[in-house]
Amino acid sequence: MTDADGTCTYWAPEECEGTAHCPPRCPRFVDAAGEAWVVRPATAADRAALVEMYDDFAPGEQAQGLPPRHRPRLEEWVDDCLEDGCNFVVTGEDGPVGHALYTPTDAAEPEFAVFVHQDYQGRGIGTEVSKHVLAAAAVADRDALTLVVEPTNRAARHVYDELGFETESEASFEGGRRMGAVRMRRPLDAGSTALFRHPPVVRNGAVEVGDRSGPDPAASD
Repeated sequence: MTDADGTCTYWAPEECEGTAHCPPRCPRFVDAAGEAWVVRPATAADRAALVEMYDDFAPGEQAQGLPPRHRPRLEEWVDDCLEDGCNFVVTGEDGPVGHALYTPTDAAEPEFAVFVHQDYQGRGIGTEVSKHVLAAAAVADRDALTLVVEPTNRAARHVYDELGFETESEASFEGGRRMGAVRMRRPLDAGSTALFRHPPVVRNGAVEVGDRSGPDPAASD
């Protein structure tokens, strides 16, 4: 369904086929708790809200030292993300609760990262915003996304496995202790990213990519 100005108002994306004019992935998202969110590209205007979101992260929520705990370094890091990366945020009435990106944007295999505020974890938010980043990277013709994850972070590794990341190298053992991080890679070939790159109306063959004769956005439901 749409408003008179053509803005989509559909809040059941799992039932929406979309149109040929839709972005690679619907920005509307309802999480596992039934709360509605918008997933969209981040802009410079999101800087202050992102800094506040990260500043509110609980101790122990960092991964490989990110986000930084020291406020000046945190602000610098957010600036670097927005300047050098392709960023998406998950936003609600009270601002962002999640952020994912790949960086740098000009690398053939940029690094991927995703963060969700501790109050909203376990609801599928991180997985959904990650799919937006995968779609954007595929559309931008990146070869793959890479990441590093702590070997003990089983929840994150499970999400990455579901997103199609493959383990490139495991952590090593020295003196009976596990050292280092796990490196993972997600190839972005057309076949494996089709689910993220196109709305259902394109994936099921009803409308071809780039077909401007498809249903008008203002008339879709």
